[in-house]
Amino acid sequence: MLTENTMEKLRVLAESAKYDVSCSSSGTVRSGKKGMVGSTVGGVGICHSFADDGRCISLLKVMLTNYCMYDCAYCINRRSNDIKRATLSVSELEEITMEFYRRNYIEGLFLSSGVVRNPDYTMERLAAIARDLRTVHRFNGYIHLKSIPGCSQELLNEAGRYADRMSVNIEIPREESLKLLAPEKDHQSVFQPMRLIHQGVLENKEDRRHMRNVPRFVPAGQSTQMIVGATKETDRDILTMSSALYGLPTETSELPGLAGETTALPKMRRVYYSGYVSVNTYDPRLPILKQPPLVRENRLYQADWLLRFYNFSVDEIVDDQHTNLDLEVDPKLAWALRHPEAFPVDINTADYEQLLRVPGLGTKSAWLIVNSRRFNRLTSYDLKKMGVVMKKAKYFITCNELTSQFSQPIVGINELRPERLRPLLISKAQQKRAAAEQQLSLDFKDE
Repeated sequence: MLTENTMEKLRVLAESAKYDVSCSSSGTVRSGKKGMVGSTVGGVGICHSFADDGRCISLLKVMLTNYCMYDCAYCINRRSNDIKRATLSVSELEEITMEFYRRNYIEGLFLSSGVVRNPDYTMERLAAIARDLRTVHRFNGYIHLKSIPGCSQELLNEAGRYADRMSVNIEIPREESLKLLAPEKDHQSVFQPMRLIHQGVLENKEDRRHMRNVPRFVPAGQSTQMIVGATKETDRDILTMSSALYGLPTETSELPGLAGETTALPKMRRVYYSGYVSVNTYDPRLPILKQPPLVRENRLYQADWLLRFYNFSVDEIVDDQHTNLDLEVDPKLAWALRHPEAFPVDINTADYEQLLRVPGLGTKSAWLIVNSRRFNRLTSYDLKKMGVVMKKAKYFITCNELTSQFSQPIVGINELRPERLRPLLISKAQQKRAAAEQQLSLDFKDE
């Protein structure tokens, strides 16, 4: 039975945990087992996220404690903040998780913590909770644990045997900015546990190739988070770091302090971007923002998608002339407007990679086009049925009824010119949102 005191602690710690966005669907499937409680089916398990089938799924997202020995400028739980503090015991958190699951409130657990006493002490308690949920309470749902930088490899290995996913947040892409806002941290302390987890994942894969019943180790991989807008880093800096963490080709010279070491960087399953929320307005090292940079955050997620699934490189999305993403249009449309020479693309002859670069076409519609045109020449009617956003795509493609054989002239990006086409593709709502964010005050002050 959950007491009023326990519920009050939960309210405090859930409020403290809400700024960490580095969680997603589990990426693993744990089918129901006899004698076990719960399951993770189809990648579900995360609070207020969406499964592949469109369902909204839930997760108990909470901190073990919001006491912390560090004084990071951007964190609400920093040591010097005068906020309400609370700590849950290991047994209390296990009881909350199981009670909430039995009541069908949640489908999994996302557990983080402030660092108290020392990293090993904190990580030992996190690992104990995951172990007890699996072995004592027979919980078979999704568990995501935050790794504590500086803890021992033995504790990371123990936690990895019971967690589906683990994560360590980079927070700031450049080390000099991280040292300014969090003097007690550096990139090495973050990358070290990442490397250890990645090493454990690789060793586990090799063991499972030779032995059938080897327990899985962090089967859903690692994730991390970067804060957007708290420092002077450009979108190019952020995306360069993300590209390196995804294991994509990256110029090492663009990663200060990591030149020549990108091959040693652990590979992430996901990188999350969190628009900075002004929670510590009294600190002169932080910018004064009217509102979180949500449009910029959204553009970074879109650019991240282009890196992972559309074969774009960082230099194609952002370059020396455009170090930040365009807030008015999505990154793929921005690239297309800067490169009119790449268009129009003939839908009936272009290869898959060319189709992916057309605004309004996604990976699914590009695949459908490549497979469907083997049987018949495609028209704009066919493209609409495939889900192509013709409002955008029509300026960048030609198809069966838009060839020179027809009397109606083709009106595309090269006929209209990018500067005339751009206003046609931007709604008033987009312009208003972008304008509001561009008016934010980014008044960085150094000590």
